[in-house]
Amino acid sequence: MDGILNINKPVGLTSHDVVARVRRLLHQQRVGHAGTLDPLASGVLPVCVGLATRVADYLSESGKAYQAEIILGVETDTYDREGQVLSTQPVPDITREQIESVLRTFIGPQLQVPPPYSAIKLQGEPAYRRARAGESLKLEARPVVIERLVLLAWERPRLQLEIECSKGTYIRSLAHDLGQRLGCGAYLSALLRTRSGPLMLQESITLEQLAEALASGNLERYLLPLDIALLHYPALVVDAKTLQRVLHGNSFRAPGPESGSLTLVPTPSEGEQPRLARVCDEQGRTWALAVWKPEQRLWQPTRVFVAERRS
Repeated sequence: MDGILNINKPVGLTSHDVVARVRRLLHQQRVGHAGTLDPLASGVLPVCVGLATRVADYLSESGKAYQAEIILGVETDTYDREGQVLSTQPVPDITREQIESVLRTFIGPQLQVPPPYSAIKLQGEPAYRRARAGESLKLEARPVVIERLVLLAWERPRLQLEIECSKGTYIRSLAHDLGQRLGCGAYLSALLRTRSGPLMLQESITLEQLAEALASGNLERYLLPLDIALLHYPALVVDAKTLQRVLHGNSFRAPGPESGSLTLVPTPSEGEQPRLARVCDEQGRTWALAVWKPEQRLWQPTRVFVAERRS
């Protein structure tokens, strides 16, 4: 059983809770999620099953979208409603236009400091554990991109935002930073993820719907192919003989980026280099990712997804 489930995570469950439930429902050990959602958040949580766990890192490369509710005038240690209140301040009588003007300053590439209560590892230990133990943490700022930030509603002290951003963006930090710039503090009170990579909220299913699909034998209706996590990479279509070389990890020849037919994108973890393409058979199925080696003018498979994939 290999594929990706677009799960609509409910408020109150951790992402790990959702994975555990899917694992029990499917009687499958190889299950993982792509892109953590905090317990207070709901919405799209990609869950990868079987061989699809190998594409989890690539699934959200095309960014994410959210709807967020933020309360002004209060700061908490976790930057959300579940934390301890650190301070309260009067909310100034600001207009919608003034808020929109401040929101525009967040658009584009920037450095964002993650919340102290986050899963980021410090010397191998999640930051939230050290924060709960009483340590005063200041995490390093990380590059993120906020592509779209729209004010949906404003009724003091509550505002609602629509956000499109890169992976790694913390909406809790955005709420905290917005409160700082408005001069009154703020925290995230609710969060709905409406898109993660190619997966949309309107196409997601609940855990209850997943259980019903299993009971009725309709699971395949919701189990998406692992290929969807890789569609933002250009395709190299190879013949059967070349594909066998790829599946054994051997380099191969195919048109390179200088041909003008490929626009390569970076790997998720290595910045601008190296650059990748997906290797497809003549039926369009993805079997591997390969990196272009300009010195040798060859492609080298970097990840083969299908050692045991059904043909």
